[in-house]
Amino acid sequence: MPSNLTRRDFFLSSTAAALLAATPAAALTEAGARQLVDQVVADIDRVISSGQSDAAILREFERLFVRYADVNIMAQYALGADGRSASSSQKRAFNDAFTSYIARKYGKQFRDFIGGRVEVQSARQIKAGYEINTLAYLRGDGPFEVTFHVSDRSGSRKFFNIYIEGVNLLLTERSEIGSMLDRRGGDINAMIADLKGAG
Repeated sequence: MPSNLTRRDFFLSSTAAALLAATPAAALTEAGARQLVDQVVADIDRVISSGQSDAAILREFERLFVRYADVNIMAQYALGADGRSASSSQKRAFNDAFTSYIARKYGKQFRDFIGGRVEVQSARQIKAGYEINTLAYLRGDGPFEVTFHVSDRSGSRKFFNIYIEGVNLLLTERSEIGSMLDRRGGDINAMIADLKGAG
């Protein structure tokens, strides 16, 4: 049976690489948020079952992430307070590097999702949108909790965070980025260069 870390890695690989359905701006509803979860899982399953090479699938995951995730909000949060001193060009470079980094880091476990399923259990409204609670199943493993946070504040319906068995994706990546910056003495350009090869 996979460890909790392996299971988190699996689901972060599949969901973090796919995050959000870009639909026309409209009032977000519980039904719409639930539908988004189903759509993301279906897209992930389509990609991993496509028969493409691992490299091609990772590229496809990056495209899904760009399409479905609120990349700007996620990258801004991951960069934290250091983002206030970053120039516009540095922020753009970080967003690009962060997108590729997430796809590489979590996409490597994508095959663990083959044959799995996700079942929506409940939904509730939160300040930023909706929280969708699900149970995820891997082949030969018991279910584990995955919570999606969905918002339309960017103008379209998107995931902006995921909790895997209580582990906060955004906080995890903020800590990782912070450590990379510390190692580079706060040099954002050097951290971006490191990020391009990380994952």
